[in-house]
Amino acid sequence: MLYILGIIVSYLMGSVPFGVLVTRWSGHGDLRRVGSGNIGAANVMRAGGFKLGLLTWVLDMAKVIFPVLIGLYIGGIGFAAWCGFAAVFGHCFPVWLRFHGGKGVSCLFGVMLVINPLMFVICGIEWLVVALSLGYSSLASLVVFLVAPILGFVIGTNVGLALLMISLIGIWRHHENIGRLVGGTESKLSWRWKK
Repeated sequence: MLYILGIIVSYLMGSVPFGVLVTRWSGHGDLRRVGSGNIGAANVMRAGGFKLGLLTWVLDMAKVIFPVLIGLYIGGIGFAAWCGFAAVFGHCFPVWLRFHGGKGVSCLFGVMLVINPLMFVICGIEWLVVALSLGYSSLASLVVFLVAPILGFVIGTNVGLALLMISLIGIWRHHENIGRLVGGTESKLSWRWKK
């Protein structure tokens, strides 16, 4: 029963739409009607600048960190990874927004930070290198989704499987970005400090 409760709480915590709340409270309107319409940090950056995007990134990470810590306390690192999956699933399919959510990138980083900080650093460096050199947040995120499960399986089977499930959802949520990348029409990040 405690394990089931942990998964439910993880989902509900992950489903809090911080991107929507941050842009609304800062006077930038409904994020779902801006840019890509996604509720994640990259679209917040497009709508309100770097500082709001960074704030959203941190908040989206934090809302996953707590469920993973709860899972770690209840059942160890394997269950912690699955609590992370539940939280990321909540972010991607939030009950509060009729299951239309984000793409899970910042949330995945929250999972990795608790599970293994070295994994977080490796994927963080990769994301920054790709995003800064090529300008595509989506491409950087897709590479993270490919690398994370491999690193997860090095830690343990449950961790690897949970990260694999997160990555499959994340890649599927990026299917439109993949199409635009292939077609050469994907929009690049604008690194503005403020808008």
